[in-house]
Amino acid sequence: MSKATGFLKEFRDFAVKGNAIDLAVGVIIGAAFGKIVDSIVKDLVMPLVNFVLGGSVDFTNKFLVLSMPKDYTGPMTYADLSKAGANVLAWGNFLTILINFVLLAFVIFWMVKVINRARRPEEAAAPETPEDVVLLREIRDSLKK
Repeated sequence: MSKATGFLKEFRDFAVKGNAIDLAVGVIIGAAFGKIVDSIVKDLVMPLVNFVLGGSVDFTNKFLVLSMPKDYTGPMTYADLSKAGANVLAWGNFLTILINFVLLAFVIFWMVKVINRARRPEEAAAPETPEDVVLLREIRDSLKK
């Protein structure tokens, strides 16, 4: 058997191992789960937050210009200033990402909580008391009288 054939056999053994397949399935399911959570935050939670606060919670255009390129006369937006090479402290963009992270973590927390509750096995019914134990209890109770 040549080295190439041995390498291919070793690769095939690795690729079809349970761990590699489990990892691949986990990555695919994780990506899909990430899209679900992103949609929950973006399509369900953020509209409610915006409604309660009476406007859009988006601070991306809040920034502090530290230095401006020479002869810049374009719009004073974060995207345009960054494209022009201005040194911009984008505190609003950071704050928006931080708020989104907190909301995302909160949604994931509640989803995991619901999933764990659904996966929790129901408590097994107490096994029926054996007849001899019932008889002994009756004798004990009658002797107490």
